[in-house]
Amino acid sequence: MYHFFVSPSDISGRDICIRDDYNHIKNVLRMKPGEVISVSDGVTCNEFRCHIEDFSEAEVHCRLDFIKEADTELPVKVLLFQALAKGDKMEYVIQKAVELGVTEIIPVATDRCVVKLDEKKAKTRAERWNTIAEAAAKQSKRRIIPGVKGIMSFKEAVLYANDTDIRLIPYELAEDFDRTRDIIGGLSDGQSISVFIGPEGGFTEEEVRYAEQAGITQITLGHRILRTETAAMVVLSWLLYETER
Repeated sequence: MYHFFVSPSDISGRDICIRDDYNHIKNVLRMKPGEVISVSDGVTCNEFRCHIEDFSEAEVHCRLDFIKEADTELPVKVLLFQALAKGDKMEYVIQKAVELGVTEIIPVATDRCVVKLDEKKAKTRAERWNTIAEAAAKQSKRRIIPGVKGIMSFKEAVLYANDTDIRLIPYELAEDFDRTRDIIGGLSDGQSISVFIGPEGGFTEEEVRYAEQAGITQITLGHRILRTETAAMVVLSWLLYETER
């Protein structure tokens, strides 16, 4: 079953109007009146199960059948601070992070990032990343579309994470896997967690020291050196395992 997002204002009683995905529904998927779809408003955790009634010039008019209250969101809020990665790795991380339940993704320009973007390219890339996040949210039937913020410097990212309950930074020189296990296994519903993932070359000692002084906890992901996209998936999968209800 196909899943789409609308604004809360597009839902009025049993009438639901889809605008942004009009062309995709009508001309790509070639859906017809009577076909059943699911819709989320990006705010509540409800899934609005409905069927297509008809098409107007630029709108898909649907009729609500019932509301499913099952929640597909994690009971914790996860912010992923992902260092800029080269090639299509960044897009891969964003797609999989959304599927694994992340709440927000913050691209970070760290000292060892190979990727360097000027303001124009950064804006274009951010638009692309948000499109990927939306597509992944639809595919995985999320109730919200995790936002991808504009690129931040490492210090800006550390400051942005200040309001979260738990802040973690996997670091190759960190030790004590049991401590890492205790931290992640001890999370409680309703908490917010920030996770900092380094670039291909890892964080510099200065960055790790700055993070530590800001109260961010070093954790280890084991004895092996992981690629940046692998490290992100390991942490997010672990968080899903420990917090999913």
